[in-house]
Amino acid sequence: MPRGNPSPKLAITVDPEVYSQVIAAAEADGMSVSAWMTAAARRELRLRDGLAAVAEWEAEHGALTEEELSAARRRVGPGRSERQSA
Repeated sequence: MPRGNPSPKLAITVDPEVYSQVIAAAEADGMSVSAWMTAAARRELRLRDGLAAVAEWEAEHGALTEEELSAARRRVGPGRSERQSA
């Protein structure tokens, strides 16, 4: 019987191009593929939580104005605000 709290395992299938990029990124970051995928999943989940919070705020207060969105883009910086909400 295993000791402690073993991590659950996932078996996933990815496109060959994604596979190669994940392997290279994990290697470049000095991480195992499992650790890299876990970190990527955590980032995506945080992003989803943030988008849900914005949607909740907008439902209560109205849509963000273009001025507010521009200010947010400046605050986040180039290349980090290009993702569209789901």
